[in-house]
Amino acid sequence: MVRDEVFEVVSQCLFLQGVDDQACRELIEAGHVYPITPEQILFHQGEPADVFYIVIEGHVKLVRLSPEGHQITVNYVGPAGGIGIIVALSQSRYPVTAEVVQGGRVIAWAEMVVKELMLRHPRLALNGMELISNYFINLQQRYQELTSERVERRVARALLRLVRQTGRKVERGILIDLPLSRQDLAEMTGTTLFTVSRILKGWEQKGYVLAERERVTIRKPHELVIIAEDLPQGEEPQP
Repeated sequence: MVRDEVFEVVSQCLFLQGVDDQACRELIEAGHVYPITPEQILFHQGEPADVFYIVIEGHVKLVRLSPEGHQITVNYVGPAGGIGIIVALSQSRYPVTAEVVQGGRVIAWAEMVVKELMLRHPRLALNGMELISNYFINLQQRYQELTSERVERRVARALLRLVRQTGRKVERGILIDLPLSRQDLAEMTGTTLFTVSRILKGWEQKGYVLAERERVTIRKPHELVIIAEDLPQGEEPQP
């Protein structure tokens, strides 16, 4: 029963796209399922990459430390998300630190197991390369945002990304369904805690968001889209 539940989530991961059910179950049987708890570190940036993970339940934050010593939150990974596929490349090191922000479970495979499965199922190798490519494209886009966009726009974009990943409809709007502090948002957007607090307070006064302790609800997503896309007030976002 547990494996069936795991199959339902893991089979949705990009790593298994186009892979038949038999190969998917073979992959799951070769993995190890274990619980994760908040603040647990799965791996640190710079460590040898030797384990690949897929999140079954919970959320993991990927953080990168810049050469200048600034901590940047690159992404949040939830159910069916893969972490650490860089293990597919020989003698690689993790480019980020993976920290659990919401407890749950992951399934993990050692580097050699991943490579053996890729040899037996070439589609896994292609999917793995796509995951790696997507990661670096996302990282490049994030750095471009940090260097070229005004802070308010960066914060709006970060919140909308999290809505797409974890948004859940509630009575007061769309809840970002993971622990999210103002400091987390500051690290995602390359700014200060003070600046994020000021922006959220202003948006609360306008009724755009409801920002509680480690909890953000988007009340008027349309207004955040206008800010994120840098549209003139009153202009309709493109579908």
